[in-house]
Amino acid sequence: MKPADTRLRATPFAVLALACGSALAAPVEPGLLDQARRDGRVEALLVLPDQARPALAPLDAGADYRLRRRALVDALRARAATQQAGLRAWLDARGIAYRPYWIANLVWVRAGAADLAALAARDDLGRIAANPRLAAHLPRSARAAAADGAVGGIAWGVQKINAPAVWDAGFDGQGVVVGGEDTGYQWDHPALKPHYRGWDGSTAEHAYNWHDAIHDEDGNACGSDAPEPCDDYGHGTHTAGTFAGGDGGANRIGVAPGARWIGCRNMADGVGTPARYVECMQWMLAPTDAAGANPDPDRAPDVVSNSWTCTADEGCTTGAEIAAAVDNLVAGGIFFAAGAANDGPGCGTIAEPPAIYDASFVVGMTDDFDRVNLMSSRGPVAGTATIRPDVVAPGVSICSSVPGNGYSCDWTGTSMATPHVAGAAALLMSVNPALKGRPGQIAELLRASAVTDGVSDPSHPPPGGCGGLTMADWPNYQAGYGRIDVLAAALAAGLGDALFEDGFDGTPAR
Repeated sequence: MKPADTRLRATPFAVLALACGSALAAPVEPGLLDQARRDGRVEALLVLPDQARPALAPLDAGADYRLRRRALVDALRARAATQQAGLRAWLDARGIAYRPYWIANLVWVRAGAADLAALAARDDLGRIAANPRLAAHLPRSARAAAADGAVGGIAWGVQKINAPAVWDAGFDGQGVVVGGEDTGYQWDHPALKPHYRGWDGSTAEHAYNWHDAIHDEDGNACGSDAPEPCDDYGHGTHTAGTFAGGDGGANRIGVAPGARWIGCRNMADGVGTPARYVECMQWMLAPTDAAGANPDPDRAPDVVSNSWTCTADEGCTTGAEIAAAVDNLVAGGIFFAAGAANDGPGCGTIAEPPAIYDASFVVGMTDDFDRVNLMSSRGPVAGTATIRPDVVAPGVSICSSVPGNGYSCDWTGTSMATPHVAGAAALLMSVNPALKGRPGQIAELLRASAVTDGVSDPSHPPPGGCGGLTMADWPNYQAGYGRIDVLAAALAAGLGDALFEDGFDGTPAR
């Protein structure tokens, strides 16, 4: 990536000293105070010590997942209101701009060096982190003219994972909502508009269906706090097309075209920050109205597709707050698909959030010959023996929607593989609605039904491998449990013999 000039080098947090020599109570990221002295004000995250999930009153094992989600959101909001009260009052009294969060227990601020030093002396903070704006490692189309007129059929990746066979049985994602966290969306693209939850066929309602986590951004095509979905990069429009797109005609690009989608912009022209990532995860757990108020966990999506990474330079591997946000989202019953990243073919290259977290369902990429792509990041993840990626999915030359009402088949990355998995999860929930709110069960279905026969890794052919496992071992650290097959997963989820009525033989639709 090409980070901004103001990037802070990734170094361990340390306790700094005030000019008078007294130790600060809260560790401050090295370089942050110097940057504040140089630039006048900087963005920072005030991270409170308590990041553990609050204990909830026990509910009956058969209780509706939405009751559990409401209880979790109430507890998280109450914890933040109580533990951040003194800090917020201090910030209010000094007129310091801030934005509190509750999905992770932290507060974003824009402050000068003197204020940061005073904050660091407080005993109610765990640490003070930077919030630098850095370009994410996102793919772009290989061609400048990215918008072709049509795909002209079912996208190859959609066919490869056997989604059309599930459609033919009457299940295309109906009754399921998929959320996307990305660069934004051209919501009125012909392949996206019919599937947007904010469109009823005649009018648009963006409250509870769209949120922009980009604030105070200068020179961005979408501006700040965009009142309706906007995409300044093209990446989000492409990923949404893959999980739920289709124009009702020849351009059949989405895995779950019967699902509805909602979105949150967490990058501006590909530039993200930890605060933006946290804000979108919080909004997904409890979407809000147009003013960012009145959060409603009952309007949360069933699946969230994440084709972004948060680097060490952004501070995302230093503390537990990003992990806490992911954990709480999944604890709220939401399936969280995350791209493995595009740093392969070396082993141990799954190294950045959210793919390094246990709660994420991590996706690598393959081509149309089921070969693990050179760029796809491989495991193992440092410090854990958990198999990552969980699975692989089509991610090379994927045909999907792009801004300008067009289509492109030139995008490659685990960003493109991840929405295949998000769409597959939506299909499983349409087959068996009892899977809603049970991300662990969906993960097990996708892993257990994945295809291994014919899946290869030309970069690490046997006897080579990663983490002591080769492509002759399943699961492994290159392709996880295999390439997803949503028909096989749907059969395991209860689709059963109904697929084979009227002579249906399991052959994907063409």
